[in-house]
Amino acid sequence: MFGISGFEFIFVIVIILMLFGSKEIPQLARTLGRIIHQVKNATNELKTEINKSAGLDDILQNPIQQEIDQAKEALQKPLQNLNPVPDNIQKLEEDIDQITGPIKRGSF
Repeated sequence: MFGISGFEFIFVIVIILMLFGSKEIPQLARTLGRIIHQVKNATNELKTEINKSAGLDDILQNPIQQEIDQAKEALQKPLQNLNPVPDNIQKLEEDIDQITGPIKRGSF
């Protein structure tokens, strides 16, 4: 936890008890929790404001997604035409075997 060992953790707790006393620790913990919560909220609000002012939300969502969808469609169209090719190859192999069968056996 936070890269400290058990002994270091106990040492920190003892120092806190000596500095603040056992009666003030719960209030100190609540205050520290509120401060951390406020800092997280402030950073999240700052990030959203920066994204809104820079217009990153619109840039990242609409045009780029449309370009990706268009590229997918453009790549899938030629691949759809390739699906019957293995069937045609199999038919051609069978036809060749039928035609060359008498030739291979030596009878005309």
